[in-house]
Amino acid sequence: MQTDITESGLSGVLSVPATNQPIFQLETNVKLKFSALVTAGLMAAGAAHAATELVIATVNNGHMIEMQKLSSNFEKANPDIKLKWVTLEEGVLRQRVTTDIATKGGQFDVMTIGMYETPIWGKKGWLKEIKADAKYDADDLLPAMRNGLSVDGKMFAVPFYGESSMLMYRKDLADKAGVKFSDPPSWDQVADAAVKMTDKANGVYGICLRGKPGWGDNMAFLTTLVNTHGGQWFDMKWKPQVDSKPWHDAVNFYVDLMNKAAPPGSAANSFNEILALYNEGKCGMWIDATIAASFITDPKQSKVADKVAFAKAPVKVTPKGSNWLWAWALGIPAGTQKADAAQKFVTWATSKEYIELVAKTNGWARVPTGTRKSTYANPEFKKAAVFADAELAAINTANPNDSTLPKSPYVGVQFAAIPEFQSIGMNVGQELSAALAGKKSVKDALAAGQKAADREMKKAGYYK
Repeated sequence: MQTDITESGLSGVLSVPATNQPIFQLETNVKLKFSALVTAGLMAAGAAHAATELVIATVNNGHMIEMQKLSSNFEKANPDIKLKWVTLEEGVLRQRVTTDIATKGGQFDVMTIGMYETPIWGKKGWLKEIKADAKYDADDLLPAMRNGLSVDGKMFAVPFYGESSMLMYRKDLADKAGVKFSDPPSWDQVADAAVKMTDKANGVYGICLRGKPGWGDNMAFLTTLVNTHGGQWFDMKWKPQVDSKPWHDAVNFYVDLMNKAAPPGSAANSFNEILALYNEGKCGMWIDATIAASFITDPKQSKVADKVAFAKAPVKVTPKGSNWLWAWALGIPAGTQKADAAQKFVTWATSKEYIELVAKTNGWARVPTGTRKSTYANPEFKKAAVFADAELAAINTANPNDSTLPKSPYVGVQFAAIPEFQSIGMNVGQELSAALAGKKSVKDALAAGQKAADREMKKAGYYK
């Protein structure tokens, strides 16, 4: 910070009135006043520099942008803390924060991370434990969110907003087809309904599901499908299970269903592409992130906003792991020198008071969801968010510590929280997207995925 002595400020010092004082006395007075002004400026600069500056890395999405706008409220309440934002695209954010925390670079004091990174980094000692006071009311956090961001009962990040997955469907098309779903629906019911709802002549398809390759794209959905078919990523010896019977059952079911009742080109579709299709009235059903509900029920965005209904994610052999769990959360790297200030900020941004601030500023339909019991108990929120009950039910039934029928060594529902999973998930995702596109058989795709996963796990030293 520079100390600026303005021209008007100097003139105020130098413009002395006529006086009988000797000229040297005038010069002395001017010098003293000038010196006092400079000293005051330097002291002000020093005071400004004394304020703690927190560097916050975050993702460039709507909720986070709103947090930046409202953070002036935090700075007013904490004048000794200044916030500096580094806003990045999701992929770049992951790369930057991972590199920084692994190398102890110290670029950031607060990081926006997810349920994948938190348990890995917390276990490695790369994150500060979050120790919130009674006012924060950690017991108000939804158990699924709190547990998914904890290691051995200790929280290493706090949820800014969260989500699960559920079935979103066109009630008008379901009624027309005579379809009724159990609670939860079965995948057999969904497959039958998808065929009945499909009207290709009018560009309506019974079901839309992710096909674009990626550990956070098609594999987010497909892992839940495998889970509910009784499968898992790794057994208790960390051996990949990609070529096992539950995987074959799940993926063959998926490819067959998509060929019968999904839009052409589904191998290239992920969340955004399907959202556009659904809002245009092209999809009868969609199993995906609960956050989608706020978009498809918005008449400004969706042509079918008044025709949408919700149900739990479908199940097959077991309900375990049938719906995923995710949170964008705020964590504090262990290497920060500003832990106390960082703690103040992350608890403010994820507090009940912050949610109320967003509601007061933008309305209850715009608050971050999926984090607190008190939000879902609020009648104003429930009135504004017609999907609230379904979203909460989905989140409450997701358990990242027990997401598979056979016992698994990893934490996570739609991912395995180990560093190697990003590469493994991407490789398997590419194989299964190719199978969906008809470029290879499911059998060959799963064999190739198994081989890639085995190679990664051996290289990482999980077994020989």
